[in-house]
Formats: sequence, structure tokens, C-alpha cells
Amino acid sequence: MLHADRRALALDQPATGHGGLTTMDKAPPARFRRSLSRLDLTMIGFGSIFGSGWLFAAAHVSAIAGPASLISWVIAGLAVLLLGFVYCELGAALPLAGGVVRYPEWSHGKLTGFLMGLVTTIAFSSLISIEIVAARQYAGAWIPGLTRDTGGDPTLAGWLLQLVVLGALFLVNRAGIGTFALVNNIVTLFKFCVPALVAVMLLAHLHPANFSAHGFAPGGSIGVEAAISTGGIIFAYLGLTPIVSVASEARDPQRTIPFALIASVLLSMLVYVLLQAAFVGSVPASLIAGGWAGLDAKLSLPFHDIAVALGLVWLGTLVVSDAILSPSGTANVYMSATPRILYAWSKSGTFFGRFARVEASSGVPGPALWLTFALAAFWTLPFPSWQALIGVVSSALMMSYALAPISAAALRRTAPDLHRPFRVRGFSVLAPASFVIASLIVFWTGWTVLSWLLAIQLLACIGFAGWRRSRNQPTGLGNAAWLLVWLAGLMLLSSLGSFGGSLLIPHPADDVVVAVFSLLIYVWGARSGIASPALPVDGDA
Repeated sequence: MLHADRRALALDQPATGHGGLTTMDKAPPARFRRSLSRLDLTMIGFGSIFGSGWLFAAAHVSAIAGPASLISWVIAGLAVLLLGFVYCELGAALPLAGGVVRYPEWSHGKLTGFLMGLVTTIAFSSLISIEIVAARQYAGAWIPGLTRDTGGDPTLAGWLLQLVVLGALFLVNRAGIGTFALVNNIVTLFKFCVPALVAVMLLAHLHPANFSAHGFAPGGSIGVEAAISTGGIIFAYLGLTPIVSVASEARDPQRTIPFALIASVLLSMLVYVLLQAAFVGSVPASLIAGGWAGLDAKLSLPFHDIAVALGLVWLGTLVVSDAILSPSGTANVYMSATPRILYAWSKSGTFFGRFARVEASSGVPGPALWLTFALAAFWTLPFPSWQALIGVVSSALMMSYALAPISAAALRRTAPDLHRPFRVRGFSVLAPASFVIASLIVFWTGWTVLSWLLAIQLLACIGFAGWRRSRNQPTGLGNAAWLLVWLAGLMLLSSLGSFGGSLLIPHPADDVVVAVFSLLIYVWGARSGIASPALPVDGDA
């Protein structure tokens, strides 16, 4: 599947050595400090994946899919792993800060880069607040007066506490990547040990009858698919891009990035599947006497409540402590990744230039970090609950992930001489398969979310193209037409499908139609790359 070239990436070679590629930036680049080891990057990956997802998703997906939720975790994990392979190739070949935003720009132009910057910035900054809100909700088990209603909205004291935690994360990241990595490694070790212990203890109280009491898959295939997109599973897995975002600060990135990407996904998938099996098998029979539907409403703090019901009060206490620390640790990862996304977006020329400034004293993009803090604080205002937000954020992030296979395919055609230290074998099958799967996951989010989420992105693209035209600058529509058709097509198919749509295309025919449509878009997008992409050289950050 994978092939690692022994040669080191030579970003310091002249432009003519890359088959006609040109230098993107002539000014001296901002310098990031290469201090992250393979362990650091793996911890960042696992830390970003393993946040609030494990705390709430098990109950939500059980209510949607029953015991078949185990299949949902495996499908989603494999889907993210496929995308991880693509990012291995891109990240090793172009290990630059905020690369996830730059890859679509290099392959398909400014419009695609602008949309990636917009979507990723909104998703990453809101993820920080989602994790902090989840930590505050669990902290309410110990500290009364933080949550004012069953919807999870904070009191004034609860909101102020969230702001204080955000401030602490800001200071950790302001100190530099070394301080961030140290704090993240300590927190992530604790984040791994507690869920592993929870899984072991609950599996010791397993009730095999729970797996068949109401049928293994009471929600059918629709339930399995819906659990992935709206139940919180894909949200729980989305942690690949923070690794790529700090690629310019990794030592030996050609080897450390692929290792960290693959290891963090596999490790997370193992723990998630064990936790889901433990949850399904240890739920008291009285709670599922009428079926799995509505189970999440009966367990406000799922693993804590089950541990207490089983008489494991000490385990419940440990869960609460980890439930406060674990999401906060993930928020810390995204507090680090978001400024680098803003930095890359700014470097592309489609966002304000001041956010590309890197502070010499700390090696941190200071203005971008301040904006990240402001955005995260904004998202902690009383918006919908954790469960209501994850469908939106999951869909937005998966859409940004979906562009990676097309960018990689286009660059293989337009930049064949680009040195790829980590080359994916079977790319012609793996890349389109990962794009199709990502499109399906977005489709499974449902019409309620996609009706406005896709429309907003379409309007943003059209507005950006109009703004570029008014300034007599290339719009990039020729290279990005496939993207607009993909957004519009997914919105149309969602309105006709079985996930909140009109049911004019019944299930599973709607899945087949979306898969075929996505495959056609992949072929179009892969052939629409910029003929001579201006890839970075000369140590550009």
C-alpha cells in the first residue's frame, strides 16, 4: 500500500529542478522551529482525535444504530485512514505550516484555497469551543452552578470558567511549540490511560444479551450510516489535519508525519471500538427494555452514569476527571493548529496579510493566535448543544478532508517531478475511494444541515470570484468548476434522498447515486489542476 522513498525532501533546490515548478514567495520566509519528534506528532494526532467524542458519542450512536454502532466505528476509522494515506503523501512532500489549506490552492488555484481556508478556520476554531463546552458540562458533576438547563447551556459562572480555560490554552501556545508539545504529551498520556481502563472495567461486566435483545442492527443500514455522520463518530475521528498543520515544525517530517498520521488513527480506532463494545455490553438491561432509541437522553454523562450504576463509583470519579481534562487537551491541540491554518490562508494571498507574521521570540504566528482566541471565545456563546453542533462541524471538516485526494491526484499529473518521499501505492484506487467515502459521509449528515451549509459555501465561492473579478484578478473558476458542481450536486441529492430529504431517491439507491456522482467529480477535479503549479521552494514555511 505504502512506499517510503529513502531520499530526503529537497525544498532548497532551484525551481528548475522540479520539472518547471516556480517559486511562490520571493521574500525571506517566516521561520518555524523544527522541534517536534515522532512521539510529539503522534501525541498531537491522538490528542486531537481523542477529545469529547468518546464521552458522548457512545450513547448517541447506540441510540441510532444499537449494537451495530460497532460497525459504524470501524467504517469511519477505515475511511479516515484512507484519507490519512493521502495526507501522508502530501504532508511528506510539502511539510509546511497549515498545509491542509495550501494543497488545494497549489493544485486548483485561489478560489479553492480560499474556500478551504474559510471552512477549516471556522471548523477548527469552533472545535476549540466545542471541546471546552464539553469539559464544562462534565465539570458540572462536581461543581454546581455551571450549567443552567438540560440543553447544556452555561450559566454566567460557567461561561467565565470556559473563558479562563481558553486563556490558559492561549498562554500555553503563546510560549511556543516546545511548551505546547510538553503539555500535550502529558495530557494525552492521561487521556489514553483512563479510556483504556474504562473499557477494561466495563467489559468485565459484559451482558452478551445486550447485543441481540432488540436485534443487532435495529436501525438497519440507515442507522449505521447516520451514526457515522450525525451521531458523533466522524467528529470523534477528525484529528488528522493538526499533524499536517504543524509539519513545518517537525523533525525529519518525511518520516515522522506518515508514522504519526497512521499510528494515531489506528490507535484511536482500537480504543473507540473497545469503548463502544464495553458501553453496549454493560448498559443496564432496564435502560434498553423498550429498545435502544432514546438511550442517550437517559444518560446525561454516559460512562460516568454506567460506572456508578455498576457500583464502580471510583471509576465514575476518574471518568469525570478525564472528561474535564481530555476535551481541554484536544482544545489545546486546535488552539495550536488554528493559527497555523490562518497563517497558511494569509500566505495564500486570500486573507489579511498581517496574520502571516511569525514572532521571532517564540516562533508562533502571534496575530493568528490572537484571532484564534477571539473566534474560540465567540463560539462559546450560547449556541446549540454539543450534539447539535457536531453534525455541522463534522460535515464541514469532512468536506475539507475530501479535497485532499483530488489535490493529490491533480499534483501527480501537473507536478510529476515533485519529490514524494512517501508515495501511496494503489493510488488510482485508494484516492477516488477515499473521495467517494468522504462525499457519502457528508451526504449522511442530512438535508437539515446540508441545505444551508452547502448553500453558504456556494455563495462564498461566488462572492470570492466576483470580488477577484472586480479587482481584475483571475477568478480561478476554470480550475474550480468541479468544486461548485460538487457542492450544488450534493445539495440537490440531499434534498432528494432518504436522509431528511424528500425520499424521491430511496435508500440505498441514494448512496449509489452519490457514489457515482462523486466518482465523476473526482475524475473531473483530478484533470482540472493548474498546469504549472507554483509549489514552494527555498525553505518556504
